[in-house]
Amino acid sequence: MKTLPTDLKMLDTIYERYYKTFAAFSEDNKNRTTKNFVSIDIKKIAEDMKVDPDIIFGRLYYHMEQKYGYKQEDGSNVHFFTLAIGNDRHCINFPYMASVLAELREKNRKYRIATTIAIFSLFVSVIALLLSIFI
Repeated sequence: MKTLPTDLKMLDTIYERYYKTFAAFSEDNKNRTTKNFVSIDIKKIAEDMKVDPDIIFGRLYYHMEQKYGYKQEDGSNVHFFTLAIGNDRHCINFPYMASVLAELREKNRKYRIATTIAIFSLFVSVIALLLSIFI
């Protein structure tokens, strides 16, 4: 069975693929409706991750939009991912996504550090046990 990509891996892929597109927006070079929302090609992302495009779409639209999208005090919605903005389709709120990605990277880094320390501690404990038995 194929391993499902994590939110971290999926957002990393989107960030790497579309950062230049996000940064290239200017008032003189309007290549999309708004600066913050970048249209993404779900099929290409799915190909990069070797999964069905509906997996990527479902994660963005049904999971991440529900998890990260919110309503402001004035009643307006802040979308993480939306089906369309103007003529742009499948749009991700790029600055917001970058913030979520940074948080996921930090959590992953903390998890890896804690796991490494735990494995090292286990190794030291096993050595100490063996030394106490044989010496």
